[in-house]
Parts: sequence; C-alpha cells; structure tokens
Amino acid sequence: MSAYTSASVNDNSFPDRGNLLEQLVDSINMRTAYERVVKNKGSAGIDGMKVDQLRNYLNIHWSQIKEELLAGTYQPKPVRQVEIPKSSGGMRKLGIPTVVDRMIQQAMHQILNPIFDPLFSENSFGFRSGRSAHDAVRQAQKFQHEGYRWVVDLDLKQFFDEVNHDVLMSLIAKRVKDKGMLRLIRSFLRSGVMTGGVESQRIKGTPQGGPLSPLLSNILLNEFDRELEKRGHRFCRYADDCNIYVKTRRSGERVLNSITRFLEKRLKLIVNEEKSAVARPWQRTFLGFSFTNHKRCEIRIAPKSVLKFGKSMKSVFRTGKGRNLKRFIKEILNPKLIGWINYYRLAETKGYAEGLDGWIRRHLRKILWRQWKRPRTRFQKLMKADIAEERAVESSFNKRGAWFNAGASHMNEAFRKKFFDYLGLESLLRRVLAVR
Repeated sequence: MSAYTSASVNDNSFPDRGNLLEQLVDSINMRTAYERVVKNKGSAGIDGMKVDQLRNYLNIHWSQIKEELLAGTYQPKPVRQVEIPKSSGGMRKLGIPTVVDRMIQQAMHQILNPIFDPLFSENSFGFRSGRSAHDAVRQAQKFQHEGYRWVVDLDLKQFFDEVNHDVLMSLIAKRVKDKGMLRLIRSFLRSGVMTGGVESQRIKGTPQGGPLSPLLSNILLNEFDRELEKRGHRFCRYADDCNIYVKTRRSGERVLNSITRFLEKRLKLIVNEEKSAVARPWQRTFLGFSFTNHKRCEIRIAPKSVLKFGKSMKSVFRTGKGRNLKRFIKEILNPKLIGWINYYRLAETKGYAEGLDGWIRRHLRKILWRQWKRPRTRFQKLMKADIAEERAVESSFNKRGAWFNAGASHMNEAFRKKFFDYLGLESLLRRVLAVR
C-alpha cells in the first residue's frame, strides 16, 4: 500500500455508475481517502491505532480488507464515545471510529457525495463544498431585508442520536441501487459504541465524529428542505440548525406547529419545544451571530458568543502564568484570537471587537502584576515604566487584587496599547476593519 502517498483527486471523479463497491476500493479513491484522514489527524479509536501507524497497517492488511469490502463481510469496529461541552450547555456525544474505519468512511463519502449533493437544496449550507456558515448568515440577512422579520428558530433534540436508520436507508436506496454499498452503509450505522470498556449496540443515530455522518445527516434533512420549499418558505439550514423566515408571528406559529408534525411523523425526529421559538431575529442566535433590529439589519455577534469567548479565554490566560509574555502571546494567545475572529469578523458592527481588545490587554496586565508578586518588585517595574515615584509607591502597596490593578490607571499608563503592539499582540478590531 505504499501507493497511498500519491496525489489526491477531486471527489467528482466518481459518478454513480456500475458497481459502487468496485469504485469504493479503487486505488485512486482509497489513496485520496487515506491522504485526507492523515491530513485531518484526529484521535485513535478503540484499537488505539494512531494516524501515523495507518500506512504500515495497510501495507500488511489491505488485501484482506479489500476482499471483505467486496464480499460484503467487512464489519466496522465500535466507535469510541467521548463527550465535549456544548455552547448551549450540556454535553455533545462524539463517536470516534478507528483510523481504518475513518478511511473507509471517507472513501464512501467520495463515492456518495457526487450522487447526493446535486439533489440538495440551495438553502442547505452545512458540510457542503463551496458553502459555509457565513453564507447561511448572509442569506438570513437577505430574507430580513426582503421584509421577513420574524423567525421560526427550530431546534432538533439530539438530532445525530435520533436519526432513524430505516427512514435514512430508504432515502439512500432511492439513488443507490448497489446492495453491497447499502449493506456497508447500514453496517456503519449499526456499529456499536464503546463507553468505559463496555460495548452497546446502536439501533438509531449516526454519531458525530466520522467522515460519513455529515453527508448522511444532509440526505435525511434534504427531505425537510424540500418540504419547506414545496410550501414556499424562506429558510436557511446549516446541519441541524434551521431558521425559517416569515412576515408575522401568527404565520410563524402556524409554520412551527405544522413543521413539527412533519418532522416527527415523516422523519421520526424530535423537535425541542423548549429551545424552539417564534421570535424576532435579533432576539435569537443563528450560528453564533444575531442581527440588529434596523429595517436594513446588520449582522452582529450574538451576546452568547461573546460570553462563551470570554469564558474560554480565561483558561487560556491561566496558562500564561509564569511564562514569558511575548512568547505566550505569539505561541498560545494569538492563534486562539486569529481563529476566533476569522469566523466572527463577518459581523458588521465593530464595538464588540474594540471592547474585547481592551479586555484582553487588561488580562495581560493582570498576568504581569501577578508575575511581579512582591510590592517592591511592582514598585521597580512601575518606576521603570515612567510612573512617578510617589504614585508608584502608592500603587504597589495598595493591597488591591490583580484584576483591579490591571484595570487601574497606573497599569494602563505604564503598559499602553503600543506596548502590546510591540509584543505582537493581534488586534481583533484591526482584523475586523481589514475586511470592511
């Protein structure tokens, strides 16, 4: 299997024709899948095999794996279940397949995606090439500009855990006639879940964590999209996050009730009544964003997203204790800030960025204050920063906490914005303005 290190090809090289299992195990297709799994890295599954061990394993075992795939006897291993915190509270369950199963799922995705993606709605933005969450938010803004200023904000309860296998497989079978491929898809759906060393069988759901799960979710929810289109609704869907835009509260309530019946009866999904609502768009959060209440609304970052950012950054700042500040900024802080603002700079209001820049600098001053520890050291550092002696003495011995002093005038004057610019600190505001 040394050929697995060759160049990749485009997904569209594999149209729906002939024996799909033959296309699946085709050397070019599998080579592409291997390269993508290696590039994406990721954790080991229940067998403990790491991505960098995959090549040697395939050199020995690929012939047998290929034979089992073609014969319809391949059995995926159970996924390793892990939990990560959800932004809305609670925990999200992820199923981590073994690296071999990830490669096979990726190869399946490359065969199945060109078959199904052309069937998907223009209002579906999640997990699709050339489409993004930003596109969905802009589309939502467009609907509001057209006068649709009420939103039906739908929340599907534990969507990935509730997918009905029979409903999903019947939708796949409408386009996929290869029985071997259908059996393989179902075998991945039914593969067990390993939690705390105990395996449990799965009779529903398609756990997040594998390459195939996003495509399967879109295949199922495409039926929902088509129903909305048939009814003439304006909507944006990103994975299981869907907003439907209407002109009045009354029509929104009718839509919520009728669509809930469709989802629960036709697709066997559960609508979370507590989290779903009919409201003004600026009262809700969509993909981390919200909107202003102007007639020509602007995109803004949702308050919940700012709070979540602040909470996550506090743990980052704690890692700066005892570190060289310049190195901490370059190696740890800046990558976090850049990754976050590259997503949220879509927001057209800029006040949040300016406020967060000041909050970040205050946290860095807090790190400095704590590193100095003793009042005498603090006095010397303030004097070195051109703070008058009397003021430096008073400030150094004030017995107030680090956060107070980080926001006090003596630290602000001693370590102004230009000091942090010199250390290379990224400015959220500067990056926001760069795209205006």
